[in-house]
Amino acid sequence: MTEKVADSVIEEIHRTREAISKRFDGNTAAIAEDAARRQAASNRPVWKPKSFGECLQPTGQSVTRYTRNVLAGG
Repeated sequence: MTEKVADSVIEEIHRTREAISKRFDGNTAAIAEDAARRQAASNRPVWKPKSFGECLQPTGQSVTRYTRNVLAGG
């Protein structure tokens, strides 16, 4: 039963995506512009990161510290 529900959700996503694509003749720039316009018109709060370009994944020494901590059982 869970698989059938998941399939129907995925099918709905595909139908919606196809309908949007047809409405804009597959023009992804027009789709993005429309989405931005609707988002601005909604007056809903939108999360924005404090800084662009900030690395969200651990890198360099932080990975080494994390790995040592995990291996040590911490």
